This record gives sequence, structure tokens and C-alpha cells, in this order.
Amino acid sequence: MRYLCQLIFQLTFQLVGALLLSSSIYLTAAAEPKVAVTDVAQTIVIGSKNFGESYLLSEIAAQLLERQGFAVERRFGLGGTLICYEALRNGEIDFYIEYTGTLSQAVLKMPGRPTRKEINAELRTLGLQMLSEIGFNNTYAVAVRESQAQELSLSAIGDLAEYPNLPFAFSHEFLQRGDGWPGLSKLYDLKQKVEGIEHGLAYQAIADGAIDATDAYSTDGELLRYNLRVLEDSKSYFPAYRAAPLARNNLSIDVQAALAPLKNLIDDAQMQQLNAEVVVQGKSFQDVANEFITSKAKDLGLAQSEYRSVSWQQELWGHFLRHIQLTGVALFGAIIVGLGLSLLIYSNAGVANAVVYACGLMQTIPSLALLALMIPIFGIGVLPAIIALFLYSLLPIVRNAVTALSSVDPTLVKVSRALGLTPWEQLRFLRLPLSMPAIFAGIRTAAV
Repeated sequence: MRYLCQLIFQLTFQLVGALLLSSSIYLTAAAEPKVAVTDVAQTIVIGSKNFGESYLLSEIAAQLLERQGFAVERRFGLGGTLICYEALRNGEIDFYIEYTGTLSQAVLKMPGRPTRKEINAELRTLGLQMLSEIGFNNTYAVAVRESQAQELSLSAIGDLAEYPNLPFAFSHEFLQRGDGWPGLSKLYDLKQKVEGIEHGLAYQAIADGAIDATDAYSTDGELLRYNLRVLEDSKSYFPAYRAAPLARNNLSIDVQAALAPLKNLIDDAQMQQLNAEVVVQGKSFQDVANEFITSKAKDLGLAQSEYRSVSWQQELWGHFLRHIQLTGVALFGAIIVGLGLSLLIYSNAGVANAVVYACGLMQTIPSLALLALMIPIFGIGVLPAIIALFLYSLLPIVRNAVTALSSVDPTLVKVSRALGLTPWEQLRFLRLPLSMPAIFAGIRTAAV
């Protein structure tokens, strides 16, 4: 009985913690930048991808709208292209900043080098539209260390063919894209062995000498920070990647007009400098966006608005609470469902093996793919994240509980039967107490 009470106490503690942590949503919301906003009926929901330039451009667009009286909800860092695109198509966001090359090649799978007019013609059939281009061209590029470029006389991508033993690492998306490594290596006859790497880690890796070349975006601030050279694409392999808001067709005319000042607002050098202010000088995206909009406000006829920056401590605390909220709620749900399911099936070996196998299959689904699959059903935000974490938490809990409950010493089970204990009493007084260490080990594994 003591062990059963311990389990109930543990579950109750998790539930209370999850309920208390729900307040974190308000603390996180309080960490958003504050600007003066007039009363408007519509709230514009802006999304962004999970890399610096996308954050920065989305923040610029958000502050541009706020200075014209619109209420803005920020849903930044949603993920890669697939997540943002599906969120837009399903009406979870009103627009996000996309690139013409990514849209035509990776999303729409259009052959050749389609123009913006041709892209929009294809988008109209999907209920979407690409608004005016912001100006700069953030195309893909291949970057190497400046010191190595001078040592090996590297100036163009084709020069790399002379050094087949150089270690390359490219982002996972670049390795799979139609306009990425497969076509690039074929065009330039590159024979190097290539590894996959997260884009955010590649710059540090190349600076440390762990790799000698990686894919980059031509306006990345890290190119200045790590003193990297962008090799010339002499055969014009990469298409243009011009940033522009990608929106739904039903986006308000007023909102489209409010976004019109973005047209040709930023050139290549300016974009790289803005990115560098974040990654080199350590400024926040909100501060850089505010300073840029303020510098352009007079020319664009925008009102000067009061702006209060968010400290990194506030931002970190908000993210910490949100993280605890998501993991706490998901873990509590997994404990309730996982243990309840285990108690029902542990005595039937065939069913138990099937359930454990199904839970194991959940672990093989990449998190990004799972979130993308859930967007049409649950939308974006807290709910799909909790569901994904819940599904990933089931395996260690169910596996440990089923194994422990079904592996109790048969001799002890026979003794309990001889004493006249019912199946429920056997579970209560024998199986659960002996299984408790393994059950808690499964919960700890799921929590980690």
C-alpha cells in the first residue's frame, strides 16, 4: 500500500505542477516587445522560420505593422519551410517571409528559373500570394575560411574540384534540395565526401577547422563574424532567393498596403549588416528591427512609437517557463496513459508486445515531420508540441511498466494465489511494489 500511495502522490504532484505552470503562457506573452498600438478589429499573425534572418525580417514586418496601428501576434521560430508553409495554408498564420528560390524549387517544384509572376500564378491555385520583394537576394552559397581560400587559391566553386579530400559538411535541407548539393556536385564535378550538419553549427565547425566548406546564405552575418569567403558561382547554379512576404489570398487589403513600404527596402549589404548586428554585436532582433525602422520612419511616413526592449533575462525566463510547461503537461499525460495502459495489458503477452512495438514506432518519426503532420489537425502552438512530446514519452514508461509487472517472480505469484489473493490484490500488494523501481526509472527516462 505504501508504494501505491507513493505512486499516487507522485502523479498528483505532477498534475499540480502542470496546472501551476500553465500561468507561464502569460509570462511569456509579457516578454514580447511593447509598442503603442491603436484599436483595430483584426490581429495579424506573423510566423517565421527558425533562423536568424527570418526572425529579424519578421520582426521588422511586425513593427512596421504596429507603427501603422495593427495588433500583431508573433509566432516566430515555427521550424523549417515545411512547417511555416503548412501553417500558412491551414490559416494558422497570415503571412511569413519566404524566398523566391525556396518557394519555386523546394515547395512548388517548378522547373527552370520561374519569375515572380509565374510563381504567383502557381500560388493562386493554392490560395496564396507572394507580396512585393524586400529587395536583397539571399542566395545559397558555398563558404570557406578566408585563410584557406588564400592558401589554396580558391575563388570559385569549381576550384574545389581540385581538392577532393577536403571535408565538407552541408545542412540537411541543402543535401536534399533539388537546388542543393546533388545538382551542385554534378555541375561542378565535386567528388568530396559530404556530411550533414545543422546550419547553426556549421559556421563554428568551419571556423574551428573541423570542416573546410559548408553552405551559407549570402547575407549571413556569420560570414563577417568568422571571416569566411563566399566562392563565386561561376556557372550560375543557384537561383535567386529574394525575400518577400508569403500570404494568403484573403489577407486584408489594408494589411497589404501597410506592408508595401517593405518593397525594395533592404539591399544585400544592408541585410548582411543587420544580421551582423545580431550575431556579432549581440543585439536582440527587436532592437535591430526597431533601430532600422526608426531610421527609415521619416522617409516612409511612419509614426515614431515608444518601444521597450526585452532583456535577455526576461526572454530566457519566459522560454524556460514555457519549456517546463510543455514538458510537464506532456509527461503527466504520458504517465497517466502509459501506466493505465500497462496495467490493462501486462498480463496478455501478445497485446503487450504489440503496444510496446507501436510506442517504439513513434520514436522513429522525426519530430519535424510529426509536427508537420499534426498542423492540419491541431494547428500550431502549444497543443501539437504537447502531443508530440506525449507520444515520444510513452515508450520508456510503457516498456518499463509492462516488463516489470509481467516479470515478477512466478514463485511469489503462486504463493499469493495460494494465500487466496485476488488478481487485484496481487497487483496491489505484490506486482506494483516490486515493479515500482523500474516504473520510476521509465518515468525518469521519459522526463529526460
